[in-house]
Amino acid sequence: MVFVGGPRQVGKTTFALGFLKSPPRNETHPAYMNWDRSEHRERLLGGEMPPGEKIVLLDEIHKYARWRGLVKGLYDTQRSHLSILVTGSARLDYYRKGGDSLQGRYHYYRLHPISLRELDSEAGAKAARLLLRFGGFPEPLFTGSDREHRRWQKEHQERVIYDDLRDLERVREVSLIELLVHHLPRCVGSPLSVKSLSGLLQVAHESAERWLTILERLYFCFRIGPYGSARIRAVKKERKLYLWDWSQAPEGGPRFENMVASQLLKYCHWREDTQGYRMELRYLRDTDKREVDFVVLRDGAAEFAVECKTGESGVSPACIYFKERTKIPAFYQVHLGSKDYTHAGSGVRVLPFWRFCKELELP
Repeated sequence: MVFVGGPRQVGKTTFALGFLKSPPRNETHPAYMNWDRSEHRERLLGGEMPPGEKIVLLDEIHKYARWRGLVKGLYDTQRSHLSILVTGSARLDYYRKGGDSLQGRYHYYRLHPISLRELDSEAGAKAARLLLRFGGFPEPLFTGSDREHRRWQKEHQERVIYDDLRDLERVREVSLIELLVHHLPRCVGSPLSVKSLSGLLQVAHESAERWLTILERLYFCFRIGPYGSARIRAVKKERKLYLWDWSQAPEGGPRFENMVASQLLKYCHWREDTQGYRMELRYLRDTDKREVDFVVLRDGAAEFAVECKTGESGVSPACIYFKERTKIPAFYQVHLGSKDYTHAGSGVRVLPFWRFCKELELP
């Protein structure tokens, strides 16, 4: 079996339907079974699978309280001739971890918003600007309308807060979480102070931290921790926050940095899910406030570091400083312009974001 999780409206069902071998490759296909449809529920509870199909798609099955046992039974009795693809949102990812009854029976993959090389195989500057403007969720991106984009963002936020949140957690203070959701875009790219958030919301530190964790489970935001050793006096605790929909971040530097963060997180998840490496996305900052935006780690060892600049300015002094004092093998400074060169003194590579994605073959 394969489980596919990810943010709401990122395209999981459309992605799954693409695996059907025969038309119609849509929700009317007999191999597509949605728990929200009563006739499909009855067939699933009775263990009745579509005849003659080699793959079956189970959508929203996690809404059933005993879905793990149901899926386990289907797999154990029909695995010799049937492949099962399960799609779902935050609750699927959360509740699959609640027991080990499915251990060894499935692979889990995370579906991310559309990235630059998915939108344009040549990874051009025009596609990069389009992604920066509308984000990577299919509906607003392909509509290409600012008005529709704003409407989609509003409706998407409401469904995350009032549908997914109540479905996943028992939270009474929904209005305070809504306030938190509206405030978080201002926090993008900076070390996040949970203490300041708890003061803003007038709640305990533990409550603010719990709500942030819930929003991470709902694929609304993600946080990355610091990286570094005592030798460079690296900070140890404060994490930085980014949004899955980077188009919600303020325009300019924060939005560009968020888009790069999302691209690198997708790279980390892709290598984890498909190749089994233990990947981490972190940032580099010392007590003197020198900072490089991102460091990608594989099995605990740094692969490369990335600094983001919207303009074509010179090499960041922080990149030069950390390049000399760490064992990180490669430093990149990405921007939205056209300049492409390697800094002679430090070896830091300065290049456009689109070329960075293309040369590193980021997914």
